[in-house]
Amino acid sequence: MSNVVTLPLAAGRAVPRAAHAPHLALLGTGTVGSAFVARWAALRERGITLPDFAWMSNSRALRACADAPAAALACLRDAPPREGAWSPWVESEGLRRGDIVVDASASDVVAGWHGEWLARGVHVVTANKLGAGADRGRAHAIECAARAGGAHYGDAATVGAGLPLLRSIRALRDGGDRVHAVAGVLSGSLAWLFDRYDGRRPFSGFVRQAREAGYTEPDPREDLSGEDVRRKLLILARAAGMMLEAHEVAVESLLTPELAAAAPADVDAALCGLDAPLRERHAQAHRNGARLRFIARLARRDDDGVDASVGPEALAPDDPLAIGAGTDNRVAIWSDRYRDQPLVVQGPGAGAEVTAAALLDDVLRIAGARARE
Repeated sequence: MSNVVTLPLAAGRAVPRAAHAPHLALLGTGTVGSAFVARWAALRERGITLPDFAWMSNSRALRACADAPAAALACLRDAPPREGAWSPWVESEGLRRGDIVVDASASDVVAGWHGEWLARGVHVVTANKLGAGADRGRAHAIECAARAGGAHYGDAATVGAGLPLLRSIRALRDGGDRVHAVAGVLSGSLAWLFDRYDGRRPFSGFVRQAREAGYTEPDPREDLSGEDVRRKLLILARAAGMMLEAHEVAVESLLTPELAAAAPADVDAALCGLDAPLRERHAQAHRNGARLRFIARLARRDDDGVDASVGPEALAPDDPLAIGAGTDNRVAIWSDRYRDQPLVVQGPGAGAEVTAAALLDDVLRIAGARARE
């Protein structure tokens, strides 16, 4: 089963096929977008058939790039700030049915367009969690738009950087299974931080290292707040048939009030406020023979409601969720067939290269599915 969500068409509604070879449009030219272009070029050199680029864009400019995507990427990085009410891709995107939009941004505005593209028959491949991981209304609209437009929504890169988490949950449901609970380390950046942190060196120093390595968002508060993990848990919950809203997930943030309120330019200086509370929390876990990890959990209740939470936990050293190292995501899934011993999925959960690979995997699946039509 593919990581790409393939939704059936509405009964009695015929959706026309694209009459042209699909093209790629890339939104986002940061670390993930750059890694996507590099991997696209490497796969092309190996003889793997991939759609050509039509254009790529960031918030400042749009560049056509059928013949030289790397050159277009360099131009976009150097583009000056743009004046105007609309992003350049809104004014001149020119997408046609069958084309593939790759959203490598973290933009709420871009995520708000996912449903629009899908309804027009334009496939969407995304690492942006603000589509399916936002409010339930937007997630439902994306599902309906994909069905109406006969388009694919490739979301493997939104959780676990392409690990077969969504694919596994959807395969269980398609096989008639019922998912009862999911728990795990869903943030590669927080996994790395808690794996490296020893209680002796400042936690803030590790946060700076993780940011420089590209494991965290440019503003690490996105990771430290637990909001990124909350969105990932919502995506998993909805894939499992648990239609949660964001406010139904209890989140324990790592942020101090001062760090949460800091202006972007003051974030780095405010990181030192993390050091004392994390040092005490680590020492308490160590005294109890436990390991500190940042865990996401959801579980069905007997009344068919759902309990969901995100935050740091002290785990026994032999707990399956405490064993991973580095940026590894480690997720346990309990279902009818995995009731006593969960299905566990583990692997790298952070980094531009693995995220870009997940995006390309979904592009290849969509292109392959279209070729077989």
